[in-house]
Amino acid sequence: MYKYFEKSKNNVMLNNCDRQIEDTIYINSKQRGAIADFADSMRFLLYPRLEAGRELVLLCIGTDRITGDSLGPIIGHNLLKRRVSGRPVIYGTLESPVHAKNLAHTMEEIYSRHTEPLVVAVDASLGRPQSVGFVTIGVGALSPGTGVRNSLPEVGDIYVTGIVNSSGDANLVTLQNTRLALVIKLADVITKGFLRTLRTGSKVNF
Repeated sequence: MYKYFEKSKNNVMLNNCDRQIEDTIYINSKQRGAIADFADSMRFLLYPRLEAGRELVLLCIGTDRITGDSLGPIIGHNLLKRRVSGRPVIYGTLESPVHAKNLAHTMEEIYSRHTEPLVVAVDASLGRPQSVGFVTIGVGALSPGTGVRNSLPEVGDIYVTGIVNSSGDANLVTLQNTRLALVIKLADVITKGFLRTLRTGSKVNF
């Protein structure tokens, strides 16, 4: 689980035509068009980075033992069971989650098995109350575990987070009491957004 520290100076909503590549893109999962917005944003970030020969890897972080932290494994599970031509390599599912205990080993495996992998890290996050239910997309690495004071290596070249609840003094308890309905909604938008990216990403070497 990633604790998302919002920086309003650089944050932009998707429809801001002046957005910069280093900006964090916010997508309201409850609004119509969220899936299309996700796919547009993902292509926007992938095109200049996924050069010929690089492999796309989706790293879905989290555990199914905690409701709020199950977003990543649910997304990985959903994507793995879909039949999409040229789909990326997926790490982190309900059956084989990537979490605090095996994250470092998983990253070693990714970089030893794949050619110049472009890693998209997907994780649940906590944020401000008004941002709950939003998906964020941006360039850079995640620091999984910061929300529950767990020091783990930074991972990913591009990040995707779903803000599942608000941050506070007892974040582990917050995650345990997060509504499953919201996690499923966020997972549905992100899963379908990735699928749409793959199906329409003819310019990207998937």
